[in-house]
Amino acid sequence: SFEIPIKVFVSLPINLSETMIDASLGIPVVSLKPLSLTGLNFFIKRSIDIFVSILVLSITFIPLLIVAYLIFLFDGPPIFFIHKRVGYNGRLFNCIKFRTMVKDAHNMWWEMLKYSERGKKVFKLKRDPRVTRLGQLLRKLSIDEFPQFFNILKGEMSVVGPRPQIVEETAFYNSYNKRRLMVLPGLTGLWQISGRADVGFEQMIDFDLFYLENWSLGLDLEIILKTIFAVFSRKGAY
Repeated sequence: SFEIPIKVFVSLPINLSETMIDASLGIPVVSLKPLSLTGLNFFIKRSIDIFVSILVLSITFIPLLIVAYLIFLFDGPPIFFIHKRVGYNGRLFNCIKFRTMVKDAHNMWWEMLKYSERGKKVFKLKRDPRVTRLGQLLRKLSIDEFPQFFNILKGEMSVVGPRPQIVEETAFYNSYNKRRLMVLPGLTGLWQISGRADVGFEQMIDFDLFYLENWSLGLDLEIILKTIFAVFSRKGAY
């Protein structure tokens, strides 16, 4: 007997992580692996998102009011930074955060990109001159992200998932990178517990796609617990 090598050429953008080989019928059959976050899985995840958001906002309501007052007192209005982000399937939505920068800071984005410490595709700068003194503290503790629980309640975000990208950053996406938009963006995710702002662009994409292809309730719980430790360790937070 001898073996005949077989190669199959396809015109679709398929990755090995999306394929399964089934030999239960005596012959190998290659099939595509469906995304984890569909159907019942999506419904379960969405139900948990709503429950967690209501619980967190109920517990932190008074502290968040105090934070809002401090921003108004020290930095003036506006209290919130509302900005267009790219979400599920490329849809734009208004992402809500406590304002941590000077007014009109985003208008300086392209000018500041050349100073980025995460390459030229994602902007991150440890000593960003646009960040206010109070904003530095809010960012260190990730308090500025808490208003995004309202985005989660509206169904625009999830507790766990890829971070919502600003429109300018998605301009650098290729077809492989765009796959991270096939799930609701999250308040936290794999790359946040793996170094946060210290993680490079390509590694961030790999983390997000691994999450998309391997989602489970256990993985979500693990990410949430590790996020708490990451926040207190303050590694990569700036």
